[in-house]
Amino acid sequence: MTGTHPTATARAVTAGVVMVAWIGLLWLLEGIDVATNHSLDSHGVSPRDPAELADIVPSAFLHSGWDHVASNSVPLLVLGFIAALGGIRRFAAVVLVVIVTAGLGVWLTAPPNTVTLGASGVVFGLFGYLLVRGFVDRRPLDIVVGVLIAAVYGSLLWGVLPTDSGISWQGHLFGLAGGVAAAFAFRRPRRPQGSDGYVTV
Repeated sequence: MTGTHPTATARAVTAGVVMVAWIGLLWLLEGIDVATNHSLDSHGVSPRDPAELADIVPSAFLHSGWDHVASNSVPLLVLGFIAALGGIRRFAAVVLVVIVTAGLGVWLTAPPNTVTLGASGVVFGLFGYLLVRGFVDRRPLDIVVGVLIAAVYGSLLWGVLPTDSGISWQGHLFGLAGGVAAAFAFRRPRRPQGSDGYVTV
């Protein structure tokens, strides 16, 4: 059976809807957190406690205040939208790898008696993914996109250094590593020359 790929417009609309909904969810959760005297903050990751492994995924959707969620919203929206243009299923897989890698990294290496939460690990992961995706897939357009993202968001890389005790450089570093790993894990096979874009199943 033959099938067609979604049009560029359809992909852009889907990516936009997904990312606007995601950002809206982050703000909604922070509103609930504030309204309940920050009860959701307990779902951040505390290191080396086996029970805290269950909080790895929830912690990526929670923040420690309005300023925190605001600082993550714009880069997450931009980088997430660009990454999601490549397909929602691939995007979801990349995000899951990033969240798990960043969360496990925090769980293993964060200082004792700390609680880590926030979407910045995902931001760094998407940055790393988009930075190397074009080179891994050998797609010139994606290489150009990666170079432009490096030019705009390259200063993010300072966030992987332990310069501020109140910021989880561990989450940033392992999120970045997870994004790079995801680019290799989910690389696209190159189409044979002359491919008409259709697939049979």
